[in-house]
Amino acid sequence: MVKQIVAIGGAGLSVEPDGLRLEQYILGLTAAASPKICYLGTASGDSQIGIDRFYDACTRLICRPTHLSLYKPSTNNLAGLLLDQDIIYVGGGSTRNLLALWREWGVDAMMRDAYERGIILSGVSAGSICWFGQGTTDSLFGPLTPIACLGFLPGSNSPHYDSEPERRPTYHRLIAGGAIEDGYAADDGVGLHFIDDQLHAAVSSRPNARAYRVERSGEGVTETVLPTTYLE
Repeated sequence: MVKQIVAIGGAGLSVEPDGLRLEQYILGLTAAASPKICYLGTASGDSQIGIDRFYDACTRLICRPTHLSLYKPSTNNLAGLLLDQDIIYVGGGSTRNLLALWREWGVDAMMRDAYERGIILSGVSAGSICWFGQGTTDSLFGPLTPIACLGFLPGSNSPHYDSEPERRPTYHRLIAGGAIEDGYAADDGVGLHFIDDQLHAAVSSRPNARAYRVERSGEGVTETVLPTTYLE
């Protein structure tokens, strides 16, 4: 079974200026004419604003949307709901809270099962970081800190690389110091598409947004700009 993850650096579910190009790309990875897609807003406390934004975006896409709220679950069979999807899409917010709640409810194990079954996993910001071994998070007050994540993908991840000034220097410092492993960074509007745990493509909804490979090198780091396809 082919395993796929699309990890978005930021600004997902946007109508302008991105035009939902990344979401259209993700939907196009399935064989379904109208894919089933489930939104999880755990990282934002299942904010109704985020849920409404998801459903509003889906009116502009060909899909069958639903959502899973851990604060107000609509079913006792969470695994049944998640494993019936073609795509799972995870919103942004607090990565630390997302991971804590998923582990308490067993959603982390359900996500692993979904991944092994070939259900496409995707998400933005916290919904990008969570799939990697490690990431950088602002879940705590103060500077960005390392966080251990689910480990479906090897290495580390940093979203919002172009829009939040502290992301790049902090990511460099943590990798250079050995606090986190080498990994991938993405500007807002960039999706990192992994197939069977390997980076397959970097795609962008913005013409100048990029993806990066960041690796420890001596006492510093080497940052390599990766080929990024603009989804016109």
